Amino acid sequence: MARLSRRARRGTSAGVDTPDIFDRAARRHRRDRAANRFAEHDFLRAAMLDGIAERLLAVKRGFSDILDLGCFDGAFEPPPGARVARVDAGFRFAERAGGVQADEDRLPFADGSFDLVVSAGVLDQIGDLPGALTLARRALRPDGLFLAAFVGATSFPALRRAFAAAERQRPVARLHPQIDVRSAGDLLVRAGFALPVADIETLDIGYPDLWRLLEDLRGMAGTNVLSERHSLSRAALAAAAAAFAEAGGPDGRTRERIDLIFLTGWSPDASQPQPAKRGSATASLAQALKRPPQTE
Repeated sequence: MARLSRRARRGTSAGVDTPDIFDRAARRHRRDRAANRFAEHDFLRAAMLDGIAERLLAVKRGFSDILDLGCFDGAFEPPPGARVARVDAGFRFAERAGGVQADEDRLPFADGSFDLVVSAGVLDQIGDLPGALTLARRALRPDGLFLAAFVGATSFPALRRAFAAAERQRPVARLHPQIDVRSAGDLLVRAGFALPVADIETLDIGYPDLWRLLEDLRGMAGTNVLSERHSLSRAALAAAAAAFAEAGGPDGRTRERIDLIFLTGWSPDASQPQPAKRGSATASLAQALKRPPQTE
């Protein structure tokens, strides 16, 4: 189905060299650590897959060759009769899903191998995201579809405030940088996708304490994998837990907001609707806005 690309055999990514803010080895290790109990903490990815499935149902065409980019446990269900290739940065996830291990910005497939690429829950942990999106677009055939979802900016505000309160004297980055919906749409355009759409859905979750939230993050392989990481002292962790608890409501739970950003884009093709050429309008906007003359 899919051929290995020269790009993959050389082990290089799509674009120019980009400083990697993420520790690739740590990311692989934490995905392997999360694999055994991922089903107990997969609610965010399940919500992403539901959103992707809804968007896929709205597309009135079939797909035969699909890439599941960042496959985790292989929970994405392809349409009946379609073939699916699964890729994950973690060895255990890739092995259990019957896929291959590879980073999202170092795809081991030739251009034009697929007519659908889906990705749920990984794009926010890629240092060279523009390069990864470009590779995903190049892996698609003309008029192929890209559907993705990931955790977006402004997510986990209670956790951010708790860490900020605990480390007020020496604040450090505990959560990695995240992308807002407008920037996500711009990245689709930059990667060469046609008809790009970026939209957002929000989840609201109540946590009894900080420890349960951290357990979920570890279980979904969502903890800090920045290249520049700093250990958290026991005193700071206890202070963060206290600050998190103080933000709780009458039910004793602290509400946490999580934004899910969904991306839709198409590999360019001549059959797609094209924007009108600049200057091709036959009517003036100023003329159209003129008020009609009043009659007595």
